[in-house]
Amino acid sequence: MPEPSPLLHVDGDHLADAQGTPVRLTGFGLGGWMNMENFITGFPATEQQHREALRREMGDEAYAAFFDAFLADFFSEDDARYIASLGVNCVRIAVNYRHFEDDARPTELKDEGFRLLDRAIDACAAHGVYTVIDLHAVPGAQNKRWHSDNPTHLALLWRYREFQDRVVHLWEAFADRYKDNPWVAGYNPLNEPSDDTGEALEPFYARLRDAIRAIDPHHVIFLDGNRHGTAFGMFAEPWENTVYTLHDYALAGFPDSGSYPGYSRGEWVDAGTLEKKFLERSEYMRRTGTPIWVGEFGPVYTGDPARDEHRYRVLSDQLDLYDRHGGGWSLWTYKDIGLQGVRYADPGSAYLRLIDPVLRKKARLGVDVWGSTDEGLRDILEPLQRRVAQEFPDFDPAPWGQKPWVQTLVRHILFAEPLVDEFARLFRGVGPDEARALAGAFAFDRTVERTRLAETLRAHAAAPAREGARA
Repeated sequence: MPEPSPLLHVDGDHLADAQGTPVRLTGFGLGGWMNMENFITGFPATEQQHREALRREMGDEAYAAFFDAFLADFFSEDDARYIASLGVNCVRIAVNYRHFEDDARPTELKDEGFRLLDRAIDACAAHGVYTVIDLHAVPGAQNKRWHSDNPTHLALLWRYREFQDRVVHLWEAFADRYKDNPWVAGYNPLNEPSDDTGEALEPFYARLRDAIRAIDPHHVIFLDGNRHGTAFGMFAEPWENTVYTLHDYALAGFPDSGSYPGYSRGEWVDAGTLEKKFLERSEYMRRTGTPIWVGEFGPVYTGDPARDEHRYRVLSDQLDLYDRHGGGWSLWTYKDIGLQGVRYADPGSAYLRLIDPVLRKKARLGVDVWGSTDEGLRDILEPLQRRVAQEFPDFDPAPWGQKPWVQTLVRHILFAEPLVDEFARLFRGVGPDEARALAGAFAFDRTVERTRLAETLRAHAAAPAREGARA
């Protein structure tokens, strides 16, 4: 195991170790593990709905066998070793609060969640890889999307003090447990917050900062901007030892995008467009002279070599951009069933063969808002969107407006929820041994490398942290 690294800290416009050596964090987001997402492992709707349905169909014993194996196999020391071999140095670990407390017993902490997180942190540390703890799903939900394990279209965290109190309590526990761990690069208190008013986020961040700092004065805090990590207007002077993190998904990387350079969703996108959007999103960091860290970005691959060639061009242009500006990055996501990960489950695995009927139906109906298109539901969506616009011309729901709002309600909720039970029924009669074998599809030695992606990341991983790189 490498010698313990001193705690990282913010030093002007970059991170540094205790000796003042600049450190540029590059690596992956670890989605789909301690916070599951539908497009990553194949289920419809949200993690909690998925888990409840599987338990009903499989029974307690087989359900426990499946998830014990899944959590053991999805991320192991083999994965940490592989990540280090790519030359990157950081894993942003997405976690769901449900691993650490239950809604029926709020604030009663569950040690098994911390032990699981410890295992990942220690595995990464053994190979010289830092980790950032990313609270991806919180009580009440900090945004309106599936990735915060939110079955509704409301972000209730911002309305209820009880939910906020539970988030603070959980971060106090994280700070206490990891305050002396030098391989934890820092804490990312909320993934992609979406505060409609724009008035609640900064005061809540201040409360989280004070609670964390009372226990752990030294670890870096990574704060996502509002509107899913894209808006930073609520911040005034930067806080000490704090990184403001942007998310930088490109239109040309979405499943329904066209050629690149070319038109995506009616907008022309080329390298200049990517840079313009990045400069808008990073304006606060560049103006205040604080580090740039892209907490999430990454295209969706289609399996069509010609179309995917355009995705790799998008990725390369974004990485070139981050290199020029000395920005760190965390690609979303490390492992999945084939849409974005550098490792993905073998298409011939028993797990993917089992769930294939629902995967096909999900694609046909476009129920995964990320990773699929609305083509199969346009006969419903387009007249509905026109009618909403006609009847409610001034209606502009946050954060993205009418059309995405309708898409969320129809695709993610109306059509996704009935599929939850349909997916779970595929596991009816699966016993504990078969359950463990199915979950094993995500073990490192049974997954496939997306080699072109691995090579691209390896080429950019060693770009140094640079002072004075801002334009």
